[in-house]
Amino acid sequence: MKLSIERGTLLKALAQAQSVVERRNTIPILANVLIEAEGAHVSFRATDLDIEVVDRAAAMVERVGATTVSAVMLHEIVRKLPDGALVSLTEDAASGRLTITAGRSTFSLSTLPREDFPVMASSEYSTNFSAKAADLRRLFDKAKFAISTEETRYYLNGVYMHVAENEDGPVLRCVATDGHRLARIDMPLPAKAEGMAGVIVPRKTVGELRKLLDEDDTQIAVSVSETKVRFATPEITLTSKVIDGTFPDYSRVIPQSNNRRLEVDASEFAKAVDRVATVSSERSRAVKLSLDEDRLVLSVNAPDSGAAEEELAVAYGDERLEIGFNAKYLLEIANQVDRENAVFLFNSSGDPTLMREGNDMSAVYVVMPMRV
Repeated sequence: MKLSIERGTLLKALAQAQSVVERRNTIPILANVLIEAEGAHVSFRATDLDIEVVDRAAAMVERVGATTVSAVMLHEIVRKLPDGALVSLTEDAASGRLTITAGRSTFSLSTLPREDFPVMASSEYSTNFSAKAADLRRLFDKAKFAISTEETRYYLNGVYMHVAENEDGPVLRCVATDGHRLARIDMPLPAKAEGMAGVIVPRKTVGELRKLLDEDDTQIAVSVSETKVRFATPEITLTSKVIDGTFPDYSRVIPQSNNRRLEVDASEFAKAVDRVATVSSERSRAVKLSLDEDRLVLSVNAPDSGAAEEELAVAYGDERLEIGFNAKYLLEIANQVDRENAVFLFNSSGDPTLMREGNDMSAVYVVMPMRV
C-alpha cells in the first residue's frame, strides 16, 4: 500500500477513528486503525466491538492495499506535522512496518495484519430515513446531560430514540433520565421513519455521533434495527450496538397538573444559581428558591462554609412557594434553553418540577426537588 494525502484531511479522518478506540484494552488489534486504500480514496476504520466508525477521505493512491497501525500513535504524529504538509503512507508487508513521511520527517510504525481486524457484522436495518444534522444535534445535545452513569441501571445509560405522538402529530423523540432529572426532546417525524423500533443509543455513541453533526446542512442517513443503529454522511459511517434493555415508561413522571407558573430570563437565572451555589457544600449543592409575587430569592445556607442570597425580578403570580434543588441539576437544565425565557411549572415543594422554553412544548425537562 502506498498513498499520499493532505495533512488536514488525514487529521480529520483520524480524529474520529482514534476517539472510538479504547485506551485500555486486552486485545492489541483494537488499539489499531484499519487503513484501506483503493481507487481515489482511503478509509480509516476503528472499533471497540460496540461502536465502529469508518471515515473515507480523498487520497492519491499509488498502490492499493490495507494494514492496521496504532490509531493514537498515528493521530499524534499527524497532529504534530506542519499545516498543509503532504503526508505519504507506505506499507512494507515484508517488514511489517508503515512508513509515514512528510517533508523532512520520517516515522516508522509497526503494523498488525488486516485479517485480524474485527469488522462489525452487517445488519438488516428495518427502518431507513434521513434528517438534517442540525435537527439531530438538537435532539441529542439537549437530552444527553440527563443520561444516567449508574451501571446497575444500564438501560438508562443512553438516549431513548423512538417514534411518539405529541399535540402536533407524530414526532421523532429522544428521552434521557437518571431518576433525578429527565429531558424529552421532539422533532417532526422524518419521512420513512414511521414504524421505527425504539432504541437506546449508548452514551459513548451519543458522544461520537456529535462529531458527525457539526455541519448544519448535512443530511444524515439514519438506519435502525432492533440491535444496531447507524448514522452516515457521505464521508463517515458510525455503526453502534444499542443497549439491550427496556426503557421505563417516562410519561408517568412528567407532571400534567403543575399550575404554579414562574417565567424567568434563562441566562440571568443560570448565572444567579451559579453564583449562590459557590458557597454550598459540594456534597449536597442545595439551592432554595423562595417565590413570591414577581420575586424570586435564591439562597444557599451551608453551616460549614457560609451563606448566599440573590434576588431576581420574575413573572410569578401564584401563592408563596419554597422549594429546593440540586444546583448542578438546575444549572444543566437552565443551560439547555435557547430562547430568552425559561418557564418553570411547580405543584408543591415535594413534587417534580417541569421546565420548558417559553411556550415551546418540543423540549420538556423534569427535575426532582430536594429538601433544604
